[in-house]
Amino acid sequence: MPRDKHHYKIALALAISAGAWGIYWLPQRILEEGGLTGGWGTIAQMIIGFLVLIPVSIWRMVKGKSSGLELPLTGFLIGGGFICYALSFLLTDVVRALILFYMTPIWTTIFEILFLKKKPGPERALTLALTLGGLWVVFSKQTILPIPENSGDWLAFVGGAIFAAGLIRLEVIKYDGVFPLIFSFFFYGTIFNIFAGLLLSEYLGPIPKFDAFISMSYFIAAISIFYFIPTGIVILWAPSKLGAGLCSILFLSEIVVGVISSSMLTNEPFGWREITGSSMIVVGGILAVVLAPNDEQKASS
Repeated sequence: MPRDKHHYKIALALAISAGAWGIYWLPQRILEEGGLTGGWGTIAQMIIGFLVLIPVSIWRMVKGKSSGLELPLTGFLIGGGFICYALSFLLTDVVRALILFYMTPIWTTIFEILFLKKKPGPERALTLALTLGGLWVVFSKQTILPIPENSGDWLAFVGGAIFAAGLIRLEVIKYDGVFPLIFSFFFYGTIFNIFAGLLLSEYLGPIPKFDAFISMSYFIAAISIFYFIPTGIVILWAPSKLGAGLCSILFLSEIVVGVISSSMLTNEPFGWREITGSSMIVVGGILAVVLAPNDEQKASS
C-alpha cells in the first residue's frame, strides 16, 4: 500500500480523533447523573446520529449515489465493535474493558496476514512491542494477563476483534466518499445496539423516564453532532489511507488521553506506571507512522 501524500497529516488527525475518545467516560458519567445509564445514553447517541444523517442519505439515494445502506457488513463490524466496547463498561471494570478491547493491534496484524496476505516487517514487531508493552505497564497493577473472566470482559474482547475486522474491511472496500461509511456506522450500529440492549436488558436496567431523555436531549445531540460524527469521519476514513494495522496502533492514543484525563478529573492515580506506559504508547505510535513501509518504494528497490 503506497503512502498517501498526506500520510503524516492523516496520522495526526487520526491520533487526535482517537485521543478524543479518551474522554468518552466523562459524557457517559454526565448522562448517568442526568438519569440515563451508560447503555441507554449510548443508544440515544446512536439514534440521534442516525436521525441527523438520514436526510442526507435519502438525498444521495435520489441522486443515485451511495447512501450507506449497501454496506451492512461494514456497518455491523465497525458499529457493533464499538457498541460491544461501550456496553462492556456496564458489565466489568473500566480498566479490564480498555485493555481487552485494545488488543486490536494484534487482531489487525493477524487479519492482515490471513486475509490480505501481508507479511508485517520488523517495524511492526517493534511498534507492537512498544505500544502493547506500554498498555501492559499502565494496567498491570490491576491485571497481569488480559484474560476474560466475565460477560463484560468477553464483550470487550470480542468487540475488539469485531472492530479490527471492520478496520480491515475499511482498508479494502470501494466506497463513494466517507458519508456512506459514517451512515452505515450509525444505522447498522443502532440496530446492533438495540438488539444488544434487549439481550442485556437486566444489566442496562429499565428504560429511563421520558423526562430524563428530554432533559438530556441537547447534551446528547451535541455529543452526536459535534463529537461522534466529526471524529467518526476521520476514524472510518483513515484505514483506506494508512492501513488497518497502523490505524489500530494510533487508536491507542485514546488510552493515553483516558489515563491522563481520568487522573486530572477524578481521584485516579497517575504515577510511574501511567507516565512510563503512556510514553511507550506515544513513542510506539510515532515510530509506527515514521517507519510505516511504502510499497511503492519497496517495489522500486
